[in-house]
Amino acid sequence: MRERTRQGLRRRRALSAAAALAIGVVTPGFLSAPQAAAARPDSVQRSLDALVRDVGTPAALASVRDRNGRTRTYTAGVGDLATGAPVPVDGQVRIGSNTKTFVAVVVLQLVAERRVDLDASVDTYLPGLVRGEGIDGRRITVRRLLQQTSGLPDYSDYLGDDVRYYAPRELLATALRHPADFAPGTSWKYSNTNYVLAGLLVQEVTGRPLAEEIDRRVVRPAGLRHTYFPAPGDASIREPHPHGYYRESADAPLRDVTEIDPSWGWAAGQMVSTGSDLNRFLGALLAGRLLPPAQLTQMRSTVPAEATFGPGARYGLGLVSRPLPCGGLSWGHGGSFPGYETRGGVTDDGRAANVAVTVQLTDEADRRNLERAVDTALCR
Repeated sequence: MRERTRQGLRRRRALSAAAALAIGVVTPGFLSAPQAAAARPDSVQRSLDALVRDVGTPAALASVRDRNGRTRTYTAGVGDLATGAPVPVDGQVRIGSNTKTFVAVVVLQLVAERRVDLDASVDTYLPGLVRGEGIDGRRITVRRLLQQTSGLPDYSDYLGDDVRYYAPRELLATALRHPADFAPGTSWKYSNTNYVLAGLLVQEVTGRPLAEEIDRRVVRPAGLRHTYFPAPGDASIREPHPHGYYRESADAPLRDVTEIDPSWGWAAGQMVSTGSDLNRFLGALLAGRLLPPAQLTQMRSTVPAEATFGPGARYGLGLVSRPLPCGGLSWGHGGSFPGYETRGGVTDDGRAANVAVTVQLTDEADRRNLERAVDTALCR
């Protein structure tokens, strides 16, 4: 999730001695300890080392699966700057806007069940809720929410630094106090408000909390054992995890923000997961195990989204495609949340990679370095 941080922060400072000593740790899955000890750092490990060294993130971790299903996990840096504790292998992180893909899958399942129509208006399901300056829920379709073509302003641009519990409708109300960015369907712009509305739609149609629907329809069917939607008031991360950090300015010290109320992200970015679970989720999605063919085709129908996701990127219905330097596309989303930044994707031939760092990145060059680490993993 983008988002509520000051822009242009640079992280080129040297890490603590503990972090420097930890650079280069590799924990490859399904390799014996002697094999791991003897192995020279491969290209993925070198890219993680560079993220710690050059971007200044305390830790980086990755999960990579090749087309034969063989998985390797990697770490670099330290998991806790206060104690020097190692980075947990495949540790849980806040996955930010990767949450949007989970929400989109639930909405598209409801489309398959004929309980939602992609081209029906938001007012069909949430009558009278969406009104504002240049904003009318009767003119915004469900498809436009999922595709980020609604023109709704992004509530996260207006929350400031007040870290507390936010109810979903409070987030929506924040957005509706501001004018539309453009008329529905006439342009594309990333807005977290679209997915808050999608989450409210899911609750209205199903009569159940969004977190329960995600768990019942996606998390359990996909076999995700380390993925969850935090309950209201839950500021912790349940399982082993690296600590997440935030820096107020280029000269300020890193501040531990691991425990934080995630409600301001809600359907746009509240979930917690691991790299291997995200790979498993996206793999199951592209393999057709979570959506019927017609809905998966709709999800993969894209529009240009280079302004947010970089050269050649396109946005579908909660799913981003990016061209790989070795040819073909990766499909995923990525996420940004205070303390964590994640990027990843899967390919049609079964390759998968997810990389996370433990500082939210606000510098575009740093974000591109993270994306290049994913490309390295998918193309090696």
